[in-house]
Amino acid sequence: MSVEIRAIELNTSPHFKAKVSTDQIMLNVVYATMPLCAFAVFTFGLSAFLLIVTAPLACILTEHFFCRMSGKESTVGDYSALITGILLALTLPPGLPLWMAAVGGFVSIALGKMLFGGLGHNPFNPALVGRAFLQAAFPVAITTWSPSFWPSVWSPDRFLHVLLPTLSLPFMKAETAAGYIHPLSIDAFSGATPLTMMKFEHASTPISNLFFGMSPGSTGETSAFLILLCGAYLVYRGMMDWRIPVGVVSSAFLLSAGFYALSPDKYPPPFFTLCSGGLMLGAVFMASDMVGSPSTPLGVWIYAILIGTITVSIRVLGGLPEGVMYAILLGNALTPLINQYTQPRVYGTYRELRSK
Repeated sequence: MSVEIRAIELNTSPHFKAKVSTDQIMLNVVYATMPLCAFAVFTFGLSAFLLIVTAPLACILTEHFFCRMSGKESTVGDYSALITGILLALTLPPGLPLWMAAVGGFVSIALGKMLFGGLGHNPFNPALVGRAFLQAAFPVAITTWSPSFWPSVWSPDRFLHVLLPTLSLPFMKAETAAGYIHPLSIDAFSGATPLTMMKFEHASTPISNLFFGMSPGSTGETSAFLILLCGAYLVYRGMMDWRIPVGVVSSAFLLSAGFYALSPDKYPPPFFTLCSGGLMLGAVFMASDMVGSPSTPLGVWIYAILIGTITVSIRVLGGLPEGVMYAILLGNALTPLINQYTQPRVYGTYRELRSK
C-alpha cells in the first residue's frame, strides 16, 4: 500500500509576493522622468542636458565604486543610482557648474544611500541628501537661476551654447549671473524664480505660465502639468502610492488658501503655491519614495499632510522662498515614528485587552 506524501512549505509572514521587481519599478520611474528631462533641455538648452547627464553618471560611478570597495557585486543594474542622479539633476538650477553636480551625485549615493547599507536601507531620499549638501556648500550657485527659453522659445542658440557657469573649473569662483547674457549680447534678464519674486517683491506670475512651464526655476520643476502627467503614469502602472502626492498637494492647497483668505495682498493664492517651486516635483517623485515613506494607511496620510503643511509654513512664515526639500527630509526622519504609532490593530486584540 503506497502512501502519498505531499511536501508542506512553512514560511513566516508576509505571504504576498509582488508581481513586479524593484528593478522594474525603478526602470518605470526612469521612464516617467524622461518627459521632464526632455522638456528641461527644450527649456534651458545644452546646459540642462549636460547637467542631466553629469549627475546620474556621478551617482552610478559612486555606487559602482563603493560596491567594489566592499567586495560586493555592483548594484548599478537596479537603476536606483540612475534615478537618484536624474532626480538630483531635476532639482538643481540648469546653470549649476557641472563639477558641483558631480559632487552632489557623489554625496547622494555615498552619504544618502551606501552609508546606510544601500537600496532599501536609506532613511532619507538620496537625491535630496545631495541637494541639501549642495545647498549648504554652495549657497550662491544653488540659488543662481538662468532664464528659460533663452533667448527666445524657438531660437536654437541655447542648444549650441552653454551657460558660462556650466563649465566652471572645480573650486574656482563661478561666473556671476551677468555671465549668462554674455554669449548672446542680451542687455539684461531677471533670474529670479516666481517663488523668489513672490516672497521678496510680492510680484505674482501668471498661473498658466507656472502650470505649463513658461517660467524659470530648477531644471525639472517648471511644468506642473508635465509632472502630473508623469505621476499619473506611475499611478496607472501601480508603482506609486497616489495618497502621498494627493495628501501633500491637498494640505498645501488648504493651508495656503487659509493664508490667502486672511490677507490676499500679503500671501500668494493657493494655485500659485501648488504650481510654483518644487512642490509638484517633490510630491510626485520625492515624497513618494517607497523607502522613506510610511507603510501604514494612516501613516501615509499623516506623512503627506505633514510635508504639505511644513512646505507652506516655510514659504509663508520662514525666511526662505522654498521649503519642500526640508519638509520631505523631515518627513523621512519621522517615518519610523509614524509607522510605530499608526500600526493597524491586529484582529481580536482590542477585545482581548478589554477582557483583561
